[in-house]
Amino acid sequence: MLAILEYDFMRRAFIVGILLAAIIPCIGIIVVLKRLSMIGDALSHTSLAGVAAGLIIGINPILGAVVTCIVAAFGIELIRKRIPKYAEMSIAIVMSAGIGLAGVLSGFVKNNANFNSFLFGSIVAISDFELILVACISCIVLLTFILLYKELFFISLDERAARLAGIPVGPINFIFTILTAVTVSIAARTVGALIVSSLMVVPVACAMQVGKSYFQTVVYSILFAILFTVSGLFISYYARLKPGGTIVLIGVICLVLLLAGKKILTLFRQSPGQA
Repeated sequence: MLAILEYDFMRRAFIVGILLAAIIPCIGIIVVLKRLSMIGDALSHTSLAGVAAGLIIGINPILGAVVTCIVAAFGIELIRKRIPKYAEMSIAIVMSAGIGLAGVLSGFVKNNANFNSFLFGSIVAISDFELILVACISCIVLLTFILLYKELFFISLDERAARLAGIPVGPINFIFTILTAVTVSIAARTVGALIVSSLMVVPVACAMQVGKSYFQTVVYSILFAILFTVSGLFISYYARLKPGGTIVLIGVICLVLLLAGKKILTLFRQSPGQA
């Protein structure tokens, strides 16, 4: 089984996968609590426009995706504040703009193979530059999440109450928006733009089934994400499957099993009383 680690590209894939598995749930749990679970989809689809622009201009596509995601993330925040009663519309609007722009720009890309690799990810084709980039961003995201742990928790539950408690909601949201955009853009390269939001939400959903507090949910979501990533890479390598899709499917299967097990356990506990 460990023969897989004899290859440099697989070692890089495991390192990048574990790093991303550690930071994506940190962003995901805040996104889920703020009822913005689909923001990952909007940003990941918009990142394709940045990828296409990078390939056209001749720069690293990930850098183009990062810039585009940051612009899109602030666009979502701006629209969300203008129409707070229909905040979810901001995600749909930005996603539509991103998909439209990506569709137009993709027509000018000469090498479609590079562009298509971002649709479903290519974690086994990570370069040394991308490995360093992911490592640096992962450290920044984790450090920021730890330093702003309490503030992010309050803002995710109730921004109005957080503001009354003296928390600088504006600056914290600004920082979190940038972290979300950067995390999604680099994750789109590994697991794919079409399924990156699943990796952001599914581990958190699994953790919510077993965690009894916010802290436990954060820890469990990271552990679930690492489990899905490592097992997905092993299975995809030996079964010759796409790594990104395999990782997400394992997560979905685990979530279904947890929900089913929780339901069965509830019925088992209730049955003696009903008898």
